[in-house]
Amino acid sequence: MIQSLSGQIVLPDRILPGTLHFDRHIQSIEPGTACDQTYILPGFIDGHVHGGDGADTMDGVDAIRHLARFHMRHGTTTLLPTTITRPWSDVIFALHAVAEAMRHPDPDGPHIHGAHLEGPFVSPHKLGAQPPFTIAPSPDKLAEMMAIGCVRVVTLAPEIEHAESAITSFAKAGIRVSLGHTTADYDTALSALDKICACGGVPGGTHLFNAMLPIEGRKPGPVTALMCHEASYAEMIFDTHHVHPASFKLASKLMQNRLLFVTDAMRGAGQADGPSTLGGQDVLIEGGVVRLPNGSLAGSVLTLDQALRNAVTHGKSLIEQAGW
Repeated sequence: MIQSLSGQIVLPDRILPGTLHFDRHIQSIEPGTACDQTYILPGFIDGHVHGGDGADTMDGVDAIRHLARFHMRHGTTTLLPTTITRPWSDVIFALHAVAEAMRHPDPDGPHIHGAHLEGPFVSPHKLGAQPPFTIAPSPDKLAEMMAIGCVRVVTLAPEIEHAESAITSFAKAGIRVSLGHTTADYDTALSALDKICACGGVPGGTHLFNAMLPIEGRKPGPVTALMCHEASYAEMIFDTHHVHPASFKLASKLMQNRLLFVTDAMRGAGQADGPSTLGGQDVLIEGGVVRLPNGSLAGSVLTLDQALRNAVTHGKSLIEQAGW
């Protein structure tokens, strides 16, 4: 059935007042003189999202569908439910839940493209808000998780044991490898990015600037490797708490469409300030910021529509950020 929606239609090269006619695909665009300030633009893709509206990926299939519907209300039409570093049995449970949600799509929810495995293959020395259950990506663990068939992105610290062979396995399986929660220096990161490409994979970085070594004059670190490597993508949590607007402008100028917004949202997204949990840890949401008791940032309460507003507020045009 053809539907219609009028407003300011954000196209790749301009914003056009008019009416969009569509069913599963856009059928036609009718120019007009609409004064409605509703903006119509492509749906968002969130490649890193733990939860929302009280639900968390680690809670199982019903929670995954619930958090997905919450983010759809904020414009997300495709997402990758994201795990956290927990005991391996908990991680496997969550991956089975994502696979079940993929097999039986929610007609009222967004498309669940697959899982983002963030942990446990990360550095115990750069946990951020990850609980201390890191393990090495040994061949038996890789075989078990790959057999489930739902992982599309994996966060990996390239300096840990078995990382090099894991990169080969992931890349050949079509799983994107995203460097993160890592103590790797520039050379180690660059070598890993090159290896991913050599194996036919697509390299990336998990929440750029966060849980990785910073840029210094004589120690460029993994941030520089990711920004300067022309084949690499990188996530960014642009809530203006995880990343300063000036750092966003720098990364955006260098990476352009290789820089991807994610939410890294936890279960408290969409809920009032107060206590919550992340990966079994107590956290406090206050003023739109989530922190562990020690003060470390612990995920976010960001939604992608707000990330877009933040980008526009700090100098980006709606057209260049719309995602065409």
